[in-house]
Amino acid sequence: MSSFPTTLPPVDITPLRGGATLRWGVLAPGGIAGSWVASAHSNTDQRVHAVASRSLDRAQVFAAKHGIDRAYGSYEELVGDPGIDIVYVAAPHTEHLRLALLAIAAGKHVLVEKPMAMSPAEARELAAAARAAGVFAMEAMWSRFLPQTSIVARLLADGVLGEVKQVLADFGAAFPYDPEGRWFNPALGGGALLDIGIYPAWYSHFVLGKPQSVTARGSFAPTGVDAQSAVVLDYASGAQAIVTMTMWAETPVTASISGTAARLDTLAPFLAPSGIRLVSGAQSLEWIDKSGLTWNEGLCYEATAVAQHVADGLTESPLHTLDDTIEVLEVLEEARAQLGTA
Repeated sequence: MSSFPTTLPPVDITPLRGGATLRWGVLAPGGIAGSWVASAHSNTDQRVHAVASRSLDRAQVFAAKHGIDRAYGSYEELVGDPGIDIVYVAAPHTEHLRLALLAIAAGKHVLVEKPMAMSPAEARELAAAARAAGVFAMEAMWSRFLPQTSIVARLLADGVLGEVKQVLADFGAAFPYDPEGRWFNPALGGGALLDIGIYPAWYSHFVLGKPQSVTARGSFAPTGVDAQSAVVLDYASGAQAIVTMTMWAETPVTASISGTAARLDTLAPFLAPSGIRLVSGAQSLEWIDKSGLTWNEGLCYEATAVAQHVADGLTESPLHTLDDTIEVLEVLEEARAQLGTA
């Protein structure tokens, strides 16, 4: 059992400025695309050079707002642009596979919004295509690239917590109910598990890996999508993870890892820039993110990490591999099947 440390490990991330850069293109200029581009342009040296939508007008408005050089009225035009190195796919979940395959076929690297696909089978198809083409592909699990996550990873690797016994993570927000909107529309891949549940599910996987079994309970929105769930994950080591999600109410949005030697809390919101606290009895150490970045402003960290991965000749991230993506989707698919929504 490790003794309680006197200091926390230093942050270990790709610097936001001064490193490798890529020429980015964006497919589908929706809300998350706007947040991603704004964060990347404000905080890094990465630049988006083209945006595409099925509506040229929409692409042009987005381009003007974010200082993007080129706007296209079709996705095919953008992936055919020789001035683009990598495509960020920001469409609804149901379009991720199709658009990622389009970009891969054109020889572009891809960063695909979470969830990377609607199912593990789709994610495997996407991964196989990227590997065959020799291009970089990654799910945009931005929380993995935050400064606080690098500290958590080091503490886990050093065994500071002892044997991990329990992981808790939650994400809940009061989403405005719109049966035609992305969150509640089954035709757009709606539901809490795939949209926000992927964050606590990812966190448990980040800490404990692939579970031995999945047990899910939940309730539904009037449209039939899962609106609220609690999922228990059991592991061969005897550890458990309990992850919860809801689209009906605000929750603490925290995460904790409890081990035989210490407990590690990731402060609210655990999926965005926040902080951590290491506790053992009366002893504690704390790290607070003082970058000034909040919530989606933290999207910039994955942009610089991806650029460095590509510069290093990698075709996937060692921090969030394609197999990691597939295994998290396997958990979500099993949970959805038990609820009757898969």
